Amino acid sequence: MIEENIMQRADPEWQRVRIAGRVKESERIISLELVAASGGDLAPFEAGAHVDVRISPTTTRQYSLLNNPSERHRYRIGILRERESRGGSETIHGSFLPGLEIEVSPPRNHFPLNPDASEVLLLAGGVGVTPIMSMAQKLAEDRVPFTMHYCVRSETCTAFARELLDGPFGDRVVLHIDTGPEAQRFSAMDALKGVQPGSHLYVCGPGGFIDHVVKMAAFAGWEGHQIHLERFTAAPLVSEAFTVVAQRSGIEVQVSVGQRISEALREAGVEIEMSCEAGVCGTCYTRVLEGEPDHKDSFQTNAELAANEGIAICCSGSKSPRLVLDV
Repeated sequence: MIEENIMQRADPEWQRVRIAGRVKESERIISLELVAASGGDLAPFEAGAHVDVRISPTTTRQYSLLNNPSERHRYRIGILRERESRGGSETIHGSFLPGLEIEVSPPRNHFPLNPDASEVLLLAGGVGVTPIMSMAQKLAEDRVPFTMHYCVRSETCTAFARELLDGPFGDRVVLHIDTGPEAQRFSAMDALKGVQPGSHLYVCGPGGFIDHVVKMAAFAGWEGHQIHLERFTAAPLVSEAFTVVAQRSGIEVQVSVGQRISEALREAGVEIEMSCEAGVCGTCYTRVLEGEPDHKDSFQTNAELAANEGIAICCSGSKSPRLVLDV
């Protein structure tokens, strides 16, 4: 049975949910509607939040909630079928069908809206539209002025486009398509101009898209505290080797070019708790005792990153030749 491959004994903190609906949103993206298996309400969430989805006893992945936070009866998530899937998206696309019961964590939010924003600019690239959709619904409900730009490569990639454009705030959504007869390419500078002190920018999507937007935002006069981002995959590791000392384990290892700190420590016998392996969930967060991390995660705040008190060892590197960790 599918359930035997997907499920394991319930964790008290996790919620057992049933797949109530499945929609093919684009060529490679599906959405799932999840409801409480026992009926009733699910744990509340905020715009920008995500849940961990237990795919197998050894595989957990994080997916943003794309529906309105005022909805307590369901969660909606969107899943991109990765071309180089590590088993998560491939399993979901192949096996997660209506009626199946699965487990999800309580929602967590590393990408919250600023409640004091006077106006908001939302920029989404590809499947990065999912948390941005939830934000747009919340902002519209709270009557906060906003504009949303949704950027895709082609018409076959336009998941949720009709839902957005035909919805109650469709006049605030601008769809950008890179190629094809309906092409309307995105100009970051045009979208970012006219920044005001109370404005806030939220961007989610592929790493290259985010890096371009952040760079252009700086040129356009946006300050760091006004810019908020979330990456679905970790930024590339630095290309220089360094030494990691696991202080409590009494182990010193060399992290090779292109290798993750977590991989090097595991190979040396250090037990590491991992989940997303992409720097978005915080499971592998480890305290830094000495050295300067090269942060690549997307769950720490700017202040936490600047403090250098901890590191996501699944994706981050080191700016110093030696890094001492509390593990």
